[in-house]
Parts: sequence; C-alpha cells; structure tokens
Amino acid sequence: MTADQKKALLRTACQVRMGVIEATHAAKSGHPGGSLSAADLFTYLYFRELNIDPTRPKWEDRDRFVLSKGHTAPGLYAALARRGFFPWDDLKTLRHIGSYLQGHPNMNETPGVDMSTGSLGQGISAACGMALMAKHQKKSLRVYALLGDGEIQEGQPWEAFMFAHHYKLDNLCAIIDNNRLQIDGRVDQVMSPYPIPEKLKAFGWEVTEIDGHDFDQMEAAFAQARETKGVPFAIVASTIKGRGVSFMEDQAGWHGKAPNDQEYETAMAELRARLAQLEGK
Repeated sequence: MTADQKKALLRTACQVRMGVIEATHAAKSGHPGGSLSAADLFTYLYFRELNIDPTRPKWEDRDRFVLSKGHTAPGLYAALARRGFFPWDDLKTLRHIGSYLQGHPNMNETPGVDMSTGSLGQGISAACGMALMAKHQKKSLRVYALLGDGEIQEGQPWEAFMFAHHYKLDNLCAIIDNNRLQIDGRVDQVMSPYPIPEKLKAFGWEVTEIDGHDFDQMEAAFAQARETKGVPFAIVASTIKGRGVSFMEDQAGWHGKAPNDQEYETAMAELRARLAQLEGK
C-alpha cells in the first residue's frame, strides 16, 4: 500500500479507538482493553479487506465478519460507524436501554453485524457454517472471524477448527487477537493455549504470525489467506491489550472496566494528540 493509504488507516484506527473510549465512558461499562488491541485489525478489515457496502448491509454476496470475542463490540461498533453503517454519535448509546448497540453484537438490530455473539467459542462455529454455505451456493464471498487468545481456551473453537479443515473451507480466515491477557490475568497462567500456530497447523490450517498493529504485515497476511487453496487460513496477530491509551496498555484490569471522567479525559487527550500528529497539525 502507499504511504498515504497507510496514513489514512492509521488515522482511522485512532478514530476507532476514540470511539471505543467514547462508547464505554458513556455506558459506564463495557470492554475497552480487547477493543483497543483489535482496533487496527477492525480498521484493516472494514476499510481495506472486506467486500461490503454500508448502503446495503444485507447484500447477499457481501463478505461476512463474525466477532467471535463478542464482548469487544465497542471496537466493532466504532469501525462500523466510521465505515458509514450508522451515525457516529450513536456510539454514546452503548448498552443503554432501547439502543441497538448493546454489550454484545446483535445481528437482528445492528446494521453491519453478521452474527450475534457473546458466548465465547461459538462465533467461529457460525463462521464455519457461513463458509460452508458459500461453498454449497458457489458464491465467491469470504468469511472472517476474530477470536481472542483467552477465548480459544474453550473446547468449541477446536471442534470448529477441525470442521473447517475437514470441509476444506479455504474461504474462511480466522484471526486470533493474541494480546496475552484475559479478565483473570495472563492467558498463559490461566490456561495456556500456546503455542497457537503449531496447534492450528496440527488441525490442518495454514497459519501465519504477524504484528497485529502493522498494516503492511496485515496486507501480506490477508493476501496469503486469499491465495491459499484447499485448507482454511489463520492469522495469529500479536497485539497489546489497551493499545493506544498509555495507562490501559498491557493491563488485565482494563479487560472489562469503563473509564471514569478523569480517565476519559486523559485517554481522549492522548488519542486527540495522536490524531493531530497523524494529520500533520
């Protein structure tokens, strides 16, 4: 990609992070840590990779995205809002009574959401079903699923990984947000899923590892995913939980806690400064 394209993605990712902070602060609840670690992945998917049309959120031939780690809905909502699926100001209604932006994605209420998720481990199974459907219907669409490294401590993802290989779902790309933290602490201390790449390869997947904050590496990885035939593809993305907000970075305590007023001001000041820097102001 060009330098200008990369700078545009960096600006958008910063705005997505601002949306995460705005939404969780307004809700006084939510999950900022994992939303921030995945903000660059959300940005690349929605502004570079996915074949979608915000004016036709139910377009039958669109690519599908499943947020298997559904608690990081604030990050998904911010990306969808920036992409034009619904108004940016609606992010401030997160988790409010009557809002279509609830704590976990709802495919029946939220434009751009392809699957209702929240119960960890289940999203990748739904993504497998979508990919198999596309194969049966001879559609060229692709299916993407984002999982957490703590989420894959569940048994169901591994059944889905086995299923995907058995049915040769080469139109499926799983992304593991490997930020190494979950609500109870460090993933390797709670119940280690490591080494993730080797385990996925043992299940018959093609796998690559990237820095989940590097857009050039994402571009190469997603290109490799599209070119891989006969087997499903996985991207293990090394990220930093809370990325972009200094006091949230690599802190398990920010897994599911909203910023208070002072923390909100500090976080937004950092992100506004970063955005101004990217805009050359």
